[in-house]
Amino acid sequence: MSEWSLSDILTNLHDDIQGRLQRARQSFGHAGTKGDASENVWLELLQKYLPARYQAANAHVVDSMGNFSDQIDVVVFDRQYSPFIFNYENQLIIPAESVYAAFEAKQSLNADHVSYAQQKIATVRRLHRTSLPIPHAGGTYPPKPLIPIIGGILTFESDWKPALGQSMVKAIEAGKGDLRLNLGCVAAHGHFRFNEDSVTYEIDEGGKAATAFLFDLISTLQFSGTVPMIDIKAYGQWLLK
Repeated sequence: MSEWSLSDILTNLHDDIQGRLQRARQSFGHAGTKGDASENVWLELLQKYLPARYQAANAHVVDSMGNFSDQIDVVVFDRQYSPFIFNYENQLIIPAESVYAAFEAKQSLNADHVSYAQQKIATVRRLHRTSLPIPHAGGTYPPKPLIPIIGGILTFESDWKPALGQSMVKAIEAGKGDLRLNLGCVAAHGHFRFNEDSVTYEIDEGGKAATAFLFDLISTLQFSGTVPMIDIKAYGQWLLK
């Protein structure tokens, strides 16, 4: 029999993420440095384990009307069908049509951080997105409907006691529409997801939270489909301004 253990592999992946987040919190005194280190842990997790068609980066998002989102800690975007990603002085600017998900990364979960994440993710969802008809051998398919942009929050621990109790649920339930948080992970305590069918939050405490979150995200992305066909000319109009 093989000496490999899938359970051990998944446990070790979670333990690695949780351990790195904990060390970032303990090792750095400056709040901004702690935040950058934590953000990098989550980015590396997604960059390493998401399917190749997806990329993850810290970025701003822009639409064809010239509107920009806030800076987003973790943007999951399409690279297979994205015709361009702007890189200006080491700052990534991603067209809104290319975005699958946006996450805010914090050291801990509390009401202020939940509200902050909700507001930042809304700045992405409120951007204009184009969708062109798709040519094929027999003609064209109609424009693809816009896919919902996944939003969430990623932390090491929670300021609430219990960590994922009713105080947390009340805070995340306050965000509706563009403010909705679909997924969240508190690496030391568990993770949550929004169930679109029951319109309720499902809370999973304990377990391999970072790995479970990763699987939830991949599953959600699988059912999201592909981003729409971007109207390049809509962006090109800015060359004339």
